[in-house]
Amino acid sequence: MLTMALDWLAAHARTLINVATIMVVGILIGVLLQRLVRRVMERPFGKSTAIIVGKTVRNLVIVLALFSALSAMGIRLNSILAAAGVAGVAIGFAAQTSLSNLISGIFLIGANAFRIGDIVTIGDTTGTVHNIGLLATEVRTFDNRLVRFPNEMLVKQPIINVTRFPIRRLDLPVRVAFKEDPARVMALLREIAAANPLCLDNPAPIVIFNGFGDSGMNFTLGVWFSSPDMLAVRASILCGIKACLDREGIEIPVPHIALYAGRETRPFPVECQTPPATATPPATAERPS
Repeated sequence: MLTMALDWLAAHARTLINVATIMVVGILIGVLLQRLVRRVMERPFGKSTAIIVGKTVRNLVIVLALFSALSAMGIRLNSILAAAGVAGVAIGFAAQTSLSNLISGIFLIGANAFRIGDIVTIGDTTGTVHNIGLLATEVRTFDNRLVRFPNEMLVKQPIINVTRFPIRRLDLPVRVAFKEDPARVMALLREIAAANPLCLDNPAPIVIFNGFGDSGMNFTLGVWFSSPDMLAVRASILCGIKACLDREGIEIPVPHIALYAGRETRPFPVECQTPPATATPPATAERPS
């Protein structure tokens, strides 16, 4: 049996060498083309699109190399392609969800709504885009969890790209007591934004007097900043507002409900009456022993 195997290898040695050469060369060409495509497409189309197109080119080259190797072995490809067509139809009916995700992934790549490294909000999940595949997209949350979204679902719902543009605006609500001067409060809020080094001067910050609330006057301070500085800007602005209002003696009210009868409610009188003195009980006579 060993002799038969050696004879078969000797007879087909050249064919096996050709097949191995075709596969090795095909894989090497596929990997080189993948790297070339990624390098050429990454700058104009983004990293995610370049990665997906590079993988697609590599896989196509490997498949072509496989077909060439089968042809070199004398295997007829007509029957294989016919069987693959029948199997493809059957697999297509059985994997409709996967095909839908595949088509949705192609649409997402073409739309270029987000890229790897962008911060996005999908439903209740916010995080950094970790990977964009043809079937699913992976988002890494800020508490280091990986959430996988089928591409079909992403096509059907809104996606908020937090870092798509280089600058953003943060709107913070501010509430002060009714006794305060609105013009003074608005001037102080502008000074807080101007003194913060993370806030941009152009576009200029905005201060809006929204009106009267249940327990105070409502304002909005809107500041522009560079998108990567979101958390630092929010923390520094909130600390600046609290420190400035405390320093200027401006009250930040707590929610309460006050009842007025057309004018300032006066304190209602409270009378305290002294209870009547009680009679001293008579001393009991001691019984003689």
